[in-house]
This record gives sequence, structure tokens and C-alpha cells, in this order.
Amino acid sequence: MHTLYDSDTFAVMHLLANAEAEGADEPSVPMLARHGFEIVDKRRGKEVYLDGSWAELFQQQINAWQANTPTQEEVEDALEGYTGLAQHPVLVH
Repeated sequence: MHTLYDSDTFAVMHLLANAEAEGADEPSVPMLARHGFEIVDKRRGKEVYLDGSWAELFQQQINAWQANTPTQEEVEDALEGYTGLAQHPVLVH
């Protein structure tokens, strides 16, 4: 898992496909079949996990940010759009 963004309002993590558990002595069964993104809305205490086509769309957004260097406000406005999908309360993070 890689933290891509962390502010007072949001955190975004990239969960990699076929990543093995950290600290494993032996090769293990992959944890995820494909990559995804977890977006945590710290204000509301909710998170959403994007995979499949949602993850592909979000990856395109990240690529656009890398090409155009948005402001923090622009990033957080975009992340706000995904928080409407958030249904899971953050219990442990």
C-alpha cells in the first residue's frame, strides 16, 4: 500500500495487485487480484475503495494531476466527488 495523498481532510492510498503481506517469511497467496484506491474522508470518518473501472477512472485522474500539477483545492474538490460513494465508516486506520 502506498500513500498518494494525505491532508487534514483526505487520505488516498494505492493498494497494489498481487502484493504479498509485509514481513512474510514465505511467498503467500496474493492479497488483491487487481489494484485499487482507498479514499478516506477524514471529516466524515468514511472511506471508499475503488477497483475495476472506478480505479481505472481514478488512475486517469491521477495521470492528469501529474501532467498539470493541480492546487490542493482542485485535488480536494475532485476527491469530494468520490466521497458520495463512501458508505463504510473508518473504524481502524
